[in-house]
Amino acid sequence: MPSPEKTAVLYRMVLPDHICPYGLKARHLLRSRGYKVDDRLLTTRAEVDAFKEQHSVATTPQIFIDNERIGGHDDLRRHLGLSVADPNKLTYRPVLAVFVIAAALAISIGIGSGHGLLLIPMMERFIAISMAILALLKLQDVERFATMFLNYDLLARKWVPYGRIYPFAEGLAGVLMAGHLLPWLSIPIALFIGTIGTISVFKAVYIDQRELKCACVGGNSNVPLGFVSLTENVMMVAMALWMGMREAPLWTAALFGTI
Repeated sequence: MPSPEKTAVLYRMVLPDHICPYGLKARHLLRSRGYKVDDRLLTTRAEVDAFKEQHSVATTPQIFIDNERIGGHDDLRRHLGLSVADPNKLTYRPVLAVFVIAAALAISIGIGSGHGLLLIPMMERFIAISMAILALLKLQDVERFATMFLNYDLLARKWVPYGRIYPFAEGLAGVLMAGHLLPWLSIPIALFIGTIGTISVFKAVYIDQRELKCACVGGNSNVPLGFVSLTENVMMVAMALWMGMREAPLWTAALFGTI
């Protein structure tokens, strides 16, 4: 005999100035799992309030399957055996996403410019782009970044304004290094902030063994302070040293050429 059709009743908020995104997600999830959805819209604030009071719930959407209230979107995911994101869970995903995009851009620029996949130019672009993107994320909320930064950065603890200056310095160095512009400025900046950052992270994680969140992608992240955070700073130092060694002969020639 054919299996009975799976049905679900979905109550979701659709007001003139607001459509509940979780209601749309719940409807899509139900349909993708083979449910026929009885989609019931709550189109006024009065209807929403009356529904909440009737079913003694605080939020919408609400899903019913086989006349049993399942709950909201997250409850539906649990009912279907799916995972539910933990907003407090530590993860390296934001930093890894930055590095993947930066690497993809570095490769794309190399191929598009005719330089191909030469390792050294590609690594230079990758580090510079990573610095610029990470600075952009910090600059979304400088104060929140600076506050989290105080948890572990040694210089910021001594001089609080450094936490607000850091993302601007990192962004400036990254942008200049991407175009090999003003090396006399970008190299000292990257070397300075990278060295301080490396020492600070190493001390906090490997000497003091503190469990902290990293402010590397901004002050509202759940990235743990650890090896990946250390890598960000080491890359800056390596980039500065490499560019410094490459520029040294030019600076020497310019200096002695003027004597």
